[in-house]
Amino acid sequence: MADHIILVENPTDWKAHFPNLPVVAAKDYLAKPEYSSTGRNLRVLNLCRSYRYLSVGYYCSLLAEARRHRVIPSVRTLNDLSRKSIYSLDIEDLDDHVQQVLGKPRPGFTATAFELDIYFGQCAVKELQELARQLFDAFRSPMLRVEFRLQGQWRIASLKALHLHSLSTEQEDTFMGALTTYLSRRWRQPRARNNYRYDLAVLYNPKEEMPPSNPKALQQFVKAGREFGVNVELIEKKDYGRLAEFDALFIRETTGIDHYTYQFAKKAESEGMVVIDDPDSILKCTNKVYLDELLHTHRIRTPKTVIVRRDNLDRVDSEIPYPIVLKIPDGSFSRGVFKVDDRAELHDVAGKLFKSSDLVLAQEFLYTEFDWRVGILNKTPLFVCQYFMSKEHWQIYNHDESNQTRGTREGDSKTFRIDEAPDVVIKTALKAAGLIGNGFYGVDLKQTTKGVVVIEINDNPNIDYGIEDAVLKEDLYRKVIEDLVWRMDRKRGK
Repeated sequence: MADHIILVENPTDWKAHFPNLPVVAAKDYLAKPEYSSTGRNLRVLNLCRSYRYLSVGYYCSLLAEARRHRVIPSVRTLNDLSRKSIYSLDIEDLDDHVQQVLGKPRPGFTATAFELDIYFGQCAVKELQELARQLFDAFRSPMLRVEFRLQGQWRIASLKALHLHSLSTEQEDTFMGALTTYLSRRWRQPRARNNYRYDLAVLYNPKEEMPPSNPKALQQFVKAGREFGVNVELIEKKDYGRLAEFDALFIRETTGIDHYTYQFAKKAESEGMVVIDDPDSILKCTNKVYLDELLHTHRIRTPKTVIVRRDNLDRVDSEIPYPIVLKIPDGSFSRGVFKVDDRAELHDVAGKLFKSSDLVLAQEFLYTEFDWRVGILNKTPLFVCQYFMSKEHWQIYNHDESNQTRGTREGDSKTFRIDEAPDVVIKTALKAAGLIGNGFYGVDLKQTTKGVVVIEINDNPNIDYGIEDAVLKEDLYRKVIEDLVWRMDRKRGK
């Protein structure tokens, strides 16, 4: 059987003068057992007459995904295109591009709306070609019609799928040209990645100020992937539409619930992919209120903590002496964490934090020269570091806005072998991380005169070149890739 097939609802839709390609009737694909038993590498191009919910075309994409065939359009694309409101993660960045292109003055151009047809990411308007490619990446449908409207500024007003049987002769020629190019580039031409066992997407943001992995670390992941037969590709937010092309997702960008990293994780999980961080881990780790309750319930020591509401703010200092640390529930990298020294500061800072969250955490202030962090992967310690407080500051990161010329400052660090760290630190970290799952976590702890306390559990801890890898070197990256391969092997039933 060919490595790809083209599905048509009516055999007459594939006309006699069209190229001689492996065309299959949709009813045969749905019913004949040879297609259900074909391996996952089969690529399916669904050109049915309709993609509406529960139509033959919809079922073709649905069964293709169940059979683990690589199909376009996917069910998610069909669902997205069926919505009247499509302003979501997929296109939120594209309107700026539209305005940059269409907002330029053009002599004689007075239209306030127009349509553009896109075939496999190709269009007839040169200035909009990059936009066409990005739309195809987000909505991988063979044929798209985009409507642009001038609403104060130019925006994408609607997207809808076109269908082969409704094309004019001129449109057919354009479509076939784009199809030939698409097949030759994407399906027929041998590519290096075909020699790999798996494809791993690493989500990162090249513009992030404080990413979980620096550029050299990311390249170490790529290098380690090759050793294990894994094609590691760095992807960005704009690659959301391509996610299903991969076997696994490893997030190397600061996560958040109200953030596209969480949507990436949910999408990857729904596609049956291996994903670190998984959505459940992100949900649990990014909210400090949840973590405090979880750790308290399982009798893991933390700094004395009070969950603060507007109606109990005045009672906080009767339970925790000053200085008091106030935290927003979803802060990261020391952001959203403030130390207050008296009631006036307490009310001032809490009032500001209540604008973004109905609940705030108040904790006793425990100063130590450094915090421990234990990196744990699949319930096994991976690395252990000491992060020292920033110079003349009480936190590891100093985000003092008055320090404009120097930016964010951070303290020094020291990395240890696992057996060099205090046993109680490792055991406490393992117990805390085990409450979240079997993903990749960084447990932050303080070693005080009263014992070890857990500060927080991070769902995407740093792995930076020259810091966390100071002991294991390249083996640190190998261990991460090896664990991802183990998870992908389990998905395949190996």
